[in-house]
Amino acid sequence: MTVTVQKTVKVARPRRPIDPNSDGRFARSRATRDKIVGALLDLVRDGDVSPSAARVAETAGVGLRTVFRHFDEMDTLYRAMAEAIERQVMPLMLKPFVTETWRDRLRELVDRRIEIYEAIMPYRISASIKRFQSAFLMQGYQRQLELERTSLHAILPQAVIGDAASASAIEVATSFQCWRRLRHDQGLAIAPARAAILALVEAMLARIEG
Repeated sequence: MTVTVQKTVKVARPRRPIDPNSDGRFARSRATRDKIVGALLDLVRDGDVSPSAARVAETAGVGLRTVFRHFDEMDTLYRAMAEAIERQVMPLMLKPFVTETWRDRLRELVDRRIEIYEAIMPYRISASIKRFQSAFLMQGYQRQLELERTSLHAILPQAVIGDAASASAIEVATSFQCWRRLRHDQGLAIAPARAAILALVEAMLARIEG
């Protein structure tokens, strides 16, 4: 299965419905909060993986005190960023597979993850840098690893899961860290990076079948 992935996808700024019964002050407060989160998303997407609160305020067009009135610390702002990203990619993560065999579903999983990884790469890099200073981001990192593992194991047969070497190798080959290494560290374009991932996966399938 082949998927065409465009350049890094812009994560949508959070939009929440405004209660028509709420007063104008609440609506303005919610709009300001969304502007601040949107500014953080834009800065990280554009390459500033560790923006300061002052930079976020400048980009959002608000005062620094306004940022901390809505988010008492940067950790809570990153929490809002994580929630916005999760809302963006969750539909793709939960999309049913169209193939039947576990081998074909594994190949389908590769293309699906590539699309997700491309969309969230700058945000996950940013969160990874900050996670050593944030219990919330560290928990999010561990949760992402567990989600990758459980979604992979959901399609692998028990015989493969029971082969620790094979299961671990497939997990690493299909992980965000592997994709980041190819795209970010080695500087590969999407097509050759995808080819490298598929070569690893096919090698493991050949090993299992042999």
